[in-house]
Amino acid sequence: MEMRKKKLPIGIENFEDIRKEDFYYVDKTGVIVDLLHNWGAVNLFTRPRRSGKTLNMSMLEYFFSLDGDKSVFDGLEVSKETALCEEYMGKYPVVSISLKGIDARNFEMAFRMGARAVRRAAGKVQYLLESDALSERDKLEYQSLLDSNMDESTFCDSLRILSEMLEKHHNTKVVLLIDEYDVPLAKAYANGYYDQMLPLLCSLLGEALKTNNSLKTTGSIPAAMTQ
Repeated sequence: MEMRKKKLPIGIENFEDIRKEDFYYVDKTGVIVDLLHNWGAVNLFTRPRRSGKTLNMSMLEYFFSLDGDKSVFDGLEVSKETALCEEYMGKYPVVSISLKGIDARNFEMAFRMGARAVRRAAGKVQYLLESDALSERDKLEYQSLLDSNMDESTFCDSLRILSEMLEKHHNTKVVLLIDEYDVPLAKAYANGYYDQMLPLLCSLLGEALKTNNSLKTTGSIPAAMTQ
């Protein structure tokens, strides 16, 4: 009887889809083990285009997320580390945001695209609006991340605010994943508004990574970024 071949995951960057739909998958879950044994406050992944950075970020999200399906890691390298999995798998709220779609001809359009990316990330956790752990003031601050008229100040504080609200609700630190953080800068440089985009992105990342006490910082990866 001829063995049925697996499918090639062309254009698929969602880790769960690849695992559950029986696509070919080159096991890179050893990256999780390396990160947890050799952790840093912020981890930056730099690889050539099309080398699987976004898929790896998706893999990290499913591993750490409270909502992740643990079965997608069955039989993979990380599953051999039973103590590590028991301690970290499915234990953290995760904020995951991609900036790769911010490709605009001018700063105003780029900012609107960035604000939309923030709203998508914030919109995944609207249960915060009903949280007993958040004050009314907290909920108003979170609500500002869903506002279609978000201003630059709110945008720059957005990832820190979202992390803080998730920490309060879940009473645990947060893992932050930022995919393609450099794309807005590359597009801004190509289209002549780099001097406007640089301080905006510096402020967003600075607030999210340097002054964010809600990120997990002991024995785990509080934040990971791809370039």
